[in-house]
Amino acid sequence: MKIAVLGTGEVGRRLATKLVSLGHEVAMGSRTADNADAAKWAEEHGGTHGTFADAAGPAELVVNATGGLVSLAALQAAGAANLRGKVLVDVSNALDFSEGFPPKVGLPDGRSVAEQLQSAFPETRVVKTLNTMTNTVMVEPGRVPGHHNVFLGGDDEDAKAVVAELLASFGWAADRIIDLGDLTSARATEQLLPLWLRLYGMLGTGDFNFGVAGTGTGAQGLSGGSGSDRPDRP
Repeated sequence: MKIAVLGTGEVGRRLATKLVSLGHEVAMGSRTADNADAAKWAEEHGGTHGTFADAAGPAELVVNATGGLVSLAALQAAGAANLRGKVLVDVSNALDFSEGFPPKVGLPDGRSVAEQLQSAFPETRVVKTLNTMTNTVMVEPGRVPGHHNVFLGGDDEDAKAVVAELLASFGWAADRIIDLGDLTSARATEQLLPLWLRLYGMLGTGDFNFGVAGTGTGAQGLSGGSGSDRPDRP
């Protein structure tokens, strides 16, 4: 597919690199066309780069890897016409570092970032996923031993099926993918971040993930399994 990855931080670069390795045609989007991080990534990995709108326009699928506090502005810069009808994979979290570390985690207007984006772009098919783990685990689930899960939620069943296929290509087995239902479920996954941050502080690594144990889940518990010193850019 032609995929736009919006955001030039470690999360965006990690996802974009994985997508290129899987044979996708990837464009990295940022606020300006001459973003140094995006240009370096494109040169090293064979992708392209440009503004948010440049990247989103020709894309078949868009990944929002911007910080949750600026995601709405980033998507507005990409343009509603460039997002219309497309699947938007939202991996963001609203982390506020204004008072240092650990950051505060908020729900804009009482809603998740994903719901905020869906409301602003009703013709875009928003799916929330991958926001409950460090970016290395996103694209390499095997680095965490044992059974652990990735969640997804959204209002469009076909869009969720597309994202589930993408997750499978990252190495997530079918029994590791838990569909939480509609997009209101993003409130729950975004609010997992305070617990993730606490665990990160105690373990000193981002190589862990959440697992669900219970009848019918196929899960076997909570596993611990490198991240960085910035959980917004693990």
